[in-house]
Amino acid sequence: MPGHRTKGFCASATALLMCALLAGCGGSAAADGKVVLSYTWWGNPDRAARTEKAIALFEKANPGIDVRTSFAGYDAYKQKLATQAAGGDAPDVMQLDYRQIDQYATGGVLLDLGKEKAALRTGEIDAGLLATGRVDGTQFAIPQGRGTETVVYDVKTWKASGVPLPKGAWTWDEWADAMRDLARETGKPGATDPGQSEDSFEVWLRGQGKSLYTKDNQLGFTSGDLTRWWTFTDGLRRAGAVSTAEQTTQLDGTVENTPLGRGESVTDANWDAPASGFTALVAGGIALAPMPTGADGTPGQYFKPSMFLGASAATRHPEAAARLIDFLLNDPGAAEVLGATRGIPVNESIRKAVEPQLTGFDRTVADYQASLDGTLKTPPQAPPSGDNALQTTFQRDYDQVSYQRMSPREAAENYVTEAKAELRS
Repeated sequence: MPGHRTKGFCASATALLMCALLAGCGGSAAADGKVVLSYTWWGNPDRAARTEKAIALFEKANPGIDVRTSFAGYDAYKQKLATQAAGGDAPDVMQLDYRQIDQYATGGVLLDLGKEKAALRTGEIDAGLLATGRVDGTQFAIPQGRGTETVVYDVKTWKASGVPLPKGAWTWDEWADAMRDLARETGKPGATDPGQSEDSFEVWLRGQGKSLYTKDNQLGFTSGDLTRWWTFTDGLRRAGAVSTAEQTTQLDGTVENTPLGRGESVTDANWDAPASGFTALVAGGIALAPMPTGADGTPGQYFKPSMFLGASAATRHPEAAARLIDFLLNDPGAAEVLGATRGIPVNESIRKAVEPQLTGFDRTVADYQASLDGTLKTPPQAPPSGDNALQTTFQRDYDQVSYQRMSPREAAENYVTEAKAELRS
């Protein structure tokens, strides 16, 4: 659904689903001589509405460029972008996840943004964050914001349950006890089953002093590690402390189809900025708690670029694409509109100017991140290209556990075998 921004265009979950089929791509020229760029992203209706306003500002400042936009939930976006990239029809400008950069950079999909320095300024971005968008020394993507994972919870329901609210750091065992108590007191699962989430598994792994991948892009864990994780989550599901298999398999990357978004659980593990989508869905209000730690208090979560902007190597308008990326990162007006919907801004001057003005959920995200400053470990390197496919494999194999078709051990051994083969290919 390209290009036209009308009032309320992205004001509902219905609009989000209607946008699942992303726009046709490849920069072109309109009949009036304007440069036409396609720009796609994933997100919730709140992010979409703000993005549309920022694009309107860009078009006003750049009257010779028309930006045609589209968005979708994460899962639909990821699948569609993979199809477009394989067909040589990637969008001119695209939102990218940490896990997609290596795949698309090594596959020749992404433009070398280092060649567009005249249009794209990166001097005020933290050098460490900026480096996460490089592959083999080439700058293929620019981080848009800093984000981290969180346990989002329904404040009213949790308070009414009588279960003590989260207070700072807690271990996975303490988290599990709280989810059991919430289920008992509220009559619904305490959380979305984290067993299906590679992100949650990574947090758990890092809390044990391990990692998803080694520096040479091999698995950083064993089937025994994954068996322990899935045994833990399977036990919680069987006890009713986390979502049922039927509820979990409805997940599609949108907040609307999470158990918390449907009013079927009390909490959800998500990334902090995208959790803004819950504000329109949870009548009792939401709050953010840190992800659980290892038994000795070792944190597994980390600050990472919440997402990136990249451009197609096949775009016919590289300078215009770079100018759009620059505007979204560095323009004060765009920053004021976007707020923290993609994480806290990475441009240092913009961040310092924007943070004191943040209100509502943006303020919540900023305060949450500030509470974690200095406590989290260094982020891992961007995962290998095979990880994008392995996220789907991870969910598929855990489905076998949650539907009781395989034991945690059988599913873990199956996943590790497939993962090693994928990483060799």
